[in-house]
Amino acid sequence: MDIIGTASCYTARLSRAKGRQHMDPAEIKALIDDGLPGADVKVFSDDNTHYAALVVSESFAGKRPIARHQLVYQCLGTLMGNEIHAMSIRAYTPDEWRALEPDPGE
Repeated sequence: MDIIGTASCYTARLSRAKGRQHMDPAEIKALIDDGLPGADVKVFSDDNTHYAALVVSESFAGKRPIARHQLVYQCLGTLMGNEIHAMSIRAYTPDEWRALEPDPGE
């Protein structure tokens, strides 16, 4: 998909989500996937109001935690604080994530 197709898909997803009381974690994952191509994204929720996101992306390289969170927030636009009431974000580069994974030999 070209950049224009990606942008229009992202815009369509955002407009469909606006004004809804609850969002499915898969919808939030799709928005982050669209905004951070190539990222490994997992989104969890027990109540479809409070969410936890794990995002692993090369886009985070050289960025402080607040800048990483801002990149994720940009993917979600005005949904943050409205349709998405609260979200915990864990944002890592692939190297950081690999360093956190347990060694299978231990």
